[in-house]
Formats: sequence, structure tokens, C-alpha cells
Amino acid sequence: MKLQNTKAENAFRYSWLLKRAFPFVRPFLFRIFLGVLVAIPVGLLDGVTAFALKPYMDYVIGKHDLIMHVMGHTVTVPCSVLAAAIPFAVILFAVFQGVMRYLNDYLTDWTSQKITNSIKMKLFACLVRMDSSFFDENSSGIILTRYLSDPDSAARNFIQQIKSIVTSVFGAGSLIAVMLVSSWKLAVVGVLVLGCAFLPMALIRKKIKETSNKGMVVGGNITTNFNETYSGNKVMTAYSLQEHQKQAFENQIHKSFDIAISLTKRSAWMSPIMYFIASIGIACVLHYGTQLIISGEMTAGSFASFVTSLLLLYKPMKTLGGTLTSLQGIFVSFGRVFELFDIKPEIYDRPNAIEIKDVTTSIDFENVCFEYEQDRPVLNNINLHVNKGETIALVGNSGGGKSTLVNLLPRFYDVKSGSIKFDGIDIRDITLESLRHHISIVFQDNFLFTGTIRDNIMLGNPDATEEMLNAAVKSAHLEEVIDSLPDGLDTMLGERGTSLSGGQRQRVAIARAMVRQSPIVILDEATSALDNKSEAVVQKALDALMQNKTVFVIAHRLSTIRNADKIAVINEGHLVELGSHDELINKENGQYKLLYEMQFRGKEVGV
Repeated sequence: MKLQNTKAENAFRYSWLLKRAFPFVRPFLFRIFLGVLVAIPVGLLDGVTAFALKPYMDYVIGKHDLIMHVMGHTVTVPCSVLAAAIPFAVILFAVFQGVMRYLNDYLTDWTSQKITNSIKMKLFACLVRMDSSFFDENSSGIILTRYLSDPDSAARNFIQQIKSIVTSVFGAGSLIAVMLVSSWKLAVVGVLVLGCAFLPMALIRKKIKETSNKGMVVGGNITTNFNETYSGNKVMTAYSLQEHQKQAFENQIHKSFDIAISLTKRSAWMSPIMYFIASIGIACVLHYGTQLIISGEMTAGSFASFVTSLLLLYKPMKTLGGTLTSLQGIFVSFGRVFELFDIKPEIYDRPNAIEIKDVTTSIDFENVCFEYEQDRPVLNNINLHVNKGETIALVGNSGGGKSTLVNLLPRFYDVKSGSIKFDGIDIRDITLESLRHHISIVFQDNFLFTGTIRDNIMLGNPDATEEMLNAAVKSAHLEEVIDSLPDGLDTMLGERGTSLSGGQRQRVAIARAMVRQSPIVILDEATSALDNKSEAVVQKALDALMQNKTVFVIAHRLSTIRNADKIAVINEGHLVELGSHDELINKENGQYKLLYEMQFRGKEVGV
């Protein structure tokens, strides 16, 4: 599946989204509930200031004592006491609201981070089980964006927006309550007018989804550009590609800008419309309120409290409008996140797959056909029998299918038709873990992870003993390298092992393969990128690795090919010749003989 073709089709199926999100939310329900409870008084306290204006205007400014009837008793509160008490009460409420707001922010951030992390961890668990074709089809930037940025914008922002909604709703509710106490007639006018301000939001929902998906693709491309600039910095410098990379990056930035502005052009007009509608509401309230004061139905204090509430109400209403708009984008991100969980790897264990203990007799390729793209075959009807303990060399034209053939053994890809069998058992009927445990691979460019040399070797077999580790180091001819480093095996490597030379990285990879102690070894041009001196040392290490193993080797070194039990010549996806070196070299007009004379004869003198 190409991630850039995402549709987020379920982005606005709210019940579906909530159902998918609930397993991640459930462990933190108590804290979420507590955060919502704390958000309620944070919102309610917005009405305190507005409510305080009524007694302040009517009694303090009007110089009237407050007379209350409580349980049959008359209680009189002098206006001088009210003048001191009301400002103090407002400050006290503000302090209480600040404490509640802090608690609310802490609970929200804690919960958001936890939910985001749990989603990321599960997504990463899915990512590491994806097959090679998934990584072939998707750039690093798109994968990083989908697996890291989308969970952030979805889970983290979702809890933030929920908090904002609760605070805004209860804030609006408290202000509306103050308005109703002041004058229910004016309250009906004000609330109806402000409610109309939310209608335009429904019109941009589809545009938010479209823009969010486009922005994700462009953001992924920008990240890919950074990754390629970092990884390919030497090629960029050698071929003076700085301007090319810069221009590509600028084009992506401009495209990202255009996408963002396209949404702004369609959504930014909502704020002016809300202002316009609110101003109509305020004008209506002022006009109608003046008549109520003149008619004696409303006091000046009530009117001041009402107008203050109405003005304060605009803030939570505007916040609520922006929050609901942001939620549309969050739902799109959620939709994309849950799409990732639904992607199933093409390579998986069949039901009732078995575990194997060893390859006791042979490996067979039976009528194997394979293609990366539809109707573009890479391998055609390959039939090959390899006995246990044999070394088979694969030679042929570049791009002819040699690497593809060996990549089918650990099921990096599955055959399109035919089968590969270990001791007569189709490898698709063997568990992936069991199958791959029996195979060690040394690539042309072996990847070393950030960590120590010891860590990288032990990745081949985390259960290896110190004796096994030291034996692998010795057999891989790494002792001299280890002794030259200040921390020996515990020397930290840079990213991708760049602190080591090419030959040294290959020997670390060989040691990693050795400590695995697998009966099958694949050598995919393991020495082709090395100079003659490094190649000679690495070849000694490979010779040690190959002892008593079933070996598939793609190599350019004459001695490796000549010493192989069998040589398979693969050209344009077809197995055209098979035999020993002596058999094939004596074959008139044979493909191997031609290849040998063209490619290897000059090296024989060197050897």
C-alpha cells in the first residue's frame, strides 16, 4: 500500500473513530474524567466577574444596602461591606481558577502524552513487521510522517481540544446563566444570534480533510528530502547537487504553502462572519435592553452584568468554534492513524505453520516465478536443487535476478508462482521466525545500528555467550580492529557505523552472521564494494563463515566462484546454465564461459 494515496475515508465516522480509539483511552479514563471535572469549575468561574457586576452596580454604585430574607430572617448587608467584599471575592475566585487551570493543564498533558505514546508504540510494533515491499513502495519521509506526526496531531491534540470544549461549554453555560438571571428576554436574543455563527463551520469540513491529506504527503516529501540530503551528502557534494536539492526543497515548501493557504482562503472568512453576527447580536441587545431599562423591567446593574456576560461569552464561543474546526483536522489524522493499523503485511505465517529444527537434506526451487510489478517478471520458472552443505554461486548479467532469488529464501518477498522448499516443506508453511533463524545474510552494504560494536554483533544472537562472541570476532578477523579502539568491543559507533571503514563494517556484519550460527548463509556481493586489501581480509572472514554451511553466494571474486560446488548462471530472470566451474568453462558457446572470459580472466592473473 502506498501511504501517500491515503483517503482517510472514516475520518468523520465519529462512532467508528471513538470505538477504535477507546482501547488506547481506556487505561487513562480516570485521569481523563478527573481532568474533565477540573475543567468544569475553570469554565464556570468565567461567569463570576459578570455576575459580580450586578450587585456592584445596583448596591455599591447605587449606594443601597443589600436586604436578603433568609429562613424567615431579614439580613442587611451594608453597601460599604459589599464594596470591600466583592473585589476580594473576585480575586479569590481568580486564584482558585488559576489553581484549577494548572491542574487541568497538567492532567491533560500527562494523559495526552500517555495516549500518544501508546499509539506510537503499537504503530511501531506494526511497522517493524511490515514486509520489504512496503518499504519499497513508501519513502522514509511518508513513513515518518504517518507513523510519528499523525499520532501526535491526533491523540495529543484530541485531549487538548476535549479540555478546551469542556472549559468553553461550561464557561458559556455559566455566562448564559448570568444572562438568564439578568433578563431571559435578552438572553434568548443574544444566544440565538451567537448560535448562528457556528453554521459556516459545516461548510469547510470536506476541505479540511482534503487539505490535511495533501499536507501530509508534502510534509512526507520534505522529510524525505532531508533524509536523502543527509544520507547522500557525499554524492551531493561530489556531483555538485546542492542547488538541485535546494530547488527541490524550495518547490516542496512552496507547495506546502499553497496547500495551507488554500485552506486559509476558505476558512479565514469564518472569523469575520462571526464578528459580524456577534455585532448584530450586541446591537440588538443594546437596543432592546435600553427599552427594558426605560420601562423599568431591568436595572442598570442587571444590564451591565448582561452586556459583560455577552461580551465574555464571545470568547468561549469563538474558542469553541475554533476547537470544533481543529477537531475536523484531528479526526482526519485519527482516520489516517487507524488506517495504518488495518494494513496487513503481505508476508505472514500461514495457519498451522510449523517450526523447523534444521535443514537436513536440501533446498529446492521449483518453477519459481516472481515479479515486483504486475506483468513485469523478474524470475521465470527457476528450478534449482541445492544439497545441504553445498555452496552455490550465482552469476549473470546485472539486474538479471540474482539478488531477488536469494531474497526469496528468507521470504523478504513471496514467489508469484512455484515454490521454495526446505527438506520438501514449502517455506510458506514454516513460521517466519523459524525460517529466518536458520539463515544468516551478509549484504554488500551492511547496516550497523547506533550502539557499540558488541551490541551490533550480538544482534545476530542475543543469547550468545562471551565465548561465542569472542570466537566470532576472531573468525571475522576483527581482533586487530578491536585492539586499536580505546573501548574495544564497547566502542560506540556513529549512525550507520560511519566511524568504521567499509571493510571493518563488513567484518562486524560477518561476526554478526557468525554468532547467529545458522546452517544457511547468503552472501550478496559481500566484497564487491571493497578495495583489494580489505577484500582479501574480508574474504578470509567469509571463508570461515562458510565452513560446514549451505551457502548462496553472489560474488565477483574468481576463487569464490571456482570453489563453489555449483554455479548457476541467471540472465534476464532465467536459469540458463548450471554446473561446476570445470563443466561450464568447457561448454562451447556457453554463457558462463563468455562471462568468465569477459569478466574474470583478467582477475585470474591477479589472483
